[in-house]
Amino acid sequence: MRVRTAAKRCIFGLTLITGIFPASAAEALDDGAALEAKISACASCHGSDGNSAREGIPSLAGQPEKFLVDQLILIREGVRRSELMRPFVRGFDDATIIAIAEHFASMPARPAEGSPNPELFARGRALVQSGHCGGCHLPDYSGRAQIPRIAGQREDYLAATLMAYRDGRILRPDTTMNNVMHGAADDEIRALAHFLAYATVTH
Repeated sequence: MRVRTAAKRCIFGLTLITGIFPASAAEALDDGAALEAKISACASCHGSDGNSAREGIPSLAGQPEKFLVDQLILIREGVRRSELMRPFVRGFDDATIIAIAEHFASMPARPAEGSPNPELFARGRALVQSGHCGGCHLPDYSGRAQIPRIAGQREDYLAATLMAYRDGRILRPDTTMNNVMHGAADDEIRALAHFLAYATVTH
């Protein structure tokens, strides 16, 4: 697998939120019922506990708060293209986005249900280690700042996203993941996704 060392190429994105909001963004919102309605709308696809049970829909539970904030703002502003998500977030102000991010970031992530395929799991673990994925996503793959948690993420979503990075169907200012996945074979990506889906966040 021609995976380039991500730890040597991590390029941290611009900070979109600069700390001008209160410690809890929910405190800045006057209408708690409106916020709950927005959170419920998110949960209808991403799971009431933030762990998605829907094919192709990522889990949000346990994601770094800054990652969620950044992605929601990028989608709202049309920088990250998402025809499904943008209608939901188009009218969200910054305080609402931060409150939603706080909500889902505080929820515990859980790995895939059932038991992994031992051979596929072992191969995926070896590929993750040789690719130094823990250099950016942390050794337990829980993510940090604007880098997502990948441990316990849906297997189908991980595989589709990694293939999209490899194939250049996801192009963002930071091309680290495109470089990392360049040349990866489909079966290698499936093994990576399988291992990470069953990996457990340890903190």
